[in-house]
Amino acid sequence: MKQEDMLKLDRQLCFPLYAASRKVINKYRPFLKPLGLTYTQYISLMVLWEHHRVSAKDLGQVLHLDSGTLTPLLKGLEKKGLITRHRSDQDERLLIIELTPEGEALKEKAAKVPPQMAACVRLEPEEAAELHRLLYKLMDMPTLE
Repeated sequence: MKQEDMLKLDRQLCFPLYAASRKVINKYRPFLKPLGLTYTQYISLMVLWEHHRVSAKDLGQVLHLDSGTLTPLLKGLEKKGLITRHRSDQDERLLIIELTPEGEALKEKAAKVPPQMAACVRLEPEEAAELHRLLYKLMDMPTLE
């Protein structure tokens, strides 16, 4: 490939990933609005619905969110009465996040979101499964830290 072609937008993997991510997240908005949730609040609750109790550090790692994003997100969920935050009895450095009964009850309403989103995505089930596999493969890329 010629050097001048390397910087063409249509040659980049990052651009369609970025644009598709924005488009998919925007598609979630009308389904999450009745629940009073943003997309990041929704995915945070998904982790909590699965595990019920996690440290803020673990939640940030699972969701690939830094503390500057996670802290206001958790404060918002706590203000809505969906989670509680408290320090671990075993290790004061750990902030523990737990669902409230209201947060647990929201799970039933949120269960309608994945089928609504599936109806918006124009992929065959096999294509969706392959895309899912490839995206997780990309997420596991080594980084320079």
